[in-house]
Amino acid sequence: MEIPITQSREWEKLQKDLDETSFYREEKDFSYLAIVKPVPLGSYLYLPYGPVADTKEGFKNALKDLESLAREEKAVFIRIEPRNPDFAKLLPKNAIKSHDLNPKETWVLDLTGSDEEFKSRLPSRLLRYYKNREKTGITIETSHNPDDIKHLLDLQKALAREKNISTFSEKYLKTELAQPFSTLYLVKKDGNIVAAGLVFDHDKTRYNLQGAQSEEGRTLHATGILTIQLILDAREKSLKDFDFWGIAPEGAGKDHPWAGFTNFKKTFKGTERDFAGTYDIILKPAKYNLYQFLRRIRRHF
Repeated sequence: MEIPITQSREWEKLQKDLDETSFYREEKDFSYLAIVKPVPLGSYLYLPYGPVADTKEGFKNALKDLESLAREEKAVFIRIEPRNPDFAKLLPKNAIKSHDLNPKETWVLDLTGSDEEFKSRLPSRLLRYYKNREKTGITIETSHNPDDIKHLLDLQKALAREKNISTFSEKYLKTELAQPFSTLYLVKKDGNIVAAGLVFDHDKTRYNLQGAQSEEGRTLHATGILTIQLILDAREKSLKDFDFWGIAPEGAGKDHPWAGFTNFKKTFKGTERDFAGTYDIILKPAKYNLYQFLRRIRRHF
C-alpha cells in the first residue's frame, strides 16, 4: 500500500509531540492513523488522507474497524479522506460530503528519468532566474532549527491578511520542523529573508506544504527560484515525486483563492492527481447537527 505522510508512523509521532491523542492500525489489507479532535459536544476521529487500502474489501474492513474504534471513544462522527476516488461509492448511508480539509486535487512532478527528460519538465523561465540568482544577490539556506520557523510565519501572516486565509500556529509549525522528515528553506536577498518554504520527505515523495514570500520576493521571483531548488534537491536525494500539495478544482474561476498558486504550479509539466475528498460518517446525528449549527454561527460572527 502507498501510505501518504499524513497516515504514516512519522505523522503519528508528530501528533504525540503536539499532545494529540491518536490511534494507528496496520493490517494486511488496510492501515490508518485516526486523530482524536475535541469539539464542544464531544470529539470526532480525523483521518487526513485516510484510511489507506488498495482494494475495496480492504477499505470496507477499515471502515468497520474505524466504526468500532469510534464507538469505543464515543465519537460524534468520523472524518475521512480516501485517496482513491472510487472508494466514495462504498461509503455507508450515514456518510455525507464535507468541506474538503486537505486538497482534493494536487499537482505532482515526476523526478525520475534522464537529466534531459527531467529538465524538460521545468519552466525555462524559472530555470533562467535560478541560474542568475547569485548575480541578483539571492542565496538559499536550509534549516532544521525550530526557532527559524518565525521567518516563514511572518511571511505567511502577511499573505493571510492579503488572501483572507488562515495560518497554522507557531507551536504547530515549530513542532513540524522538529520532525526528521522536515526541512525549512530560507531565501535571502542582501541578508533579508524574502521567501521561505517548509517541505516534508517521505517514502520517495517530497511534499511542498508551506511557503510564502514578501513583496520584494515577488519582484525577484523568489518563490520560483526556491521551487527549482526544492525540486533539484529532491532529485538529488533520489526521491521520485514532487507533490505541490493542492491546486484549484478544474473549472475554478480567477477569483478562486488558489487560482494564482495553481497557474504557477502548472507551469511545471506534472500530472494532476484527484482524491475522493472529505466525508463525515455520522454516528450521533443529533449532536452532529448541533455541532454544524454552532460552527455556522461561529463563522458568521
